[in-house]
Amino acid sequence: MFRTIVAALLILSALGIIAGCNTIAGLGKDLERGGEVVQDAAKKVQKKL
Repeated sequence: MFRTIVAALLILSALGIIAGCNTIAGLGKDLERGGEVVQDAAKKVQKKL
């Protein structure tokens, strides 16, 4: 019984860690895209000057 509970907790912990990594990767991509938009806007303003 105890081994089953420990195994289930380990599996759930591993799944949580894997899901967290995917979330962080997605957030990084979103932030990168936001930075690209700011860069593009800055380049357009610079060309107008």
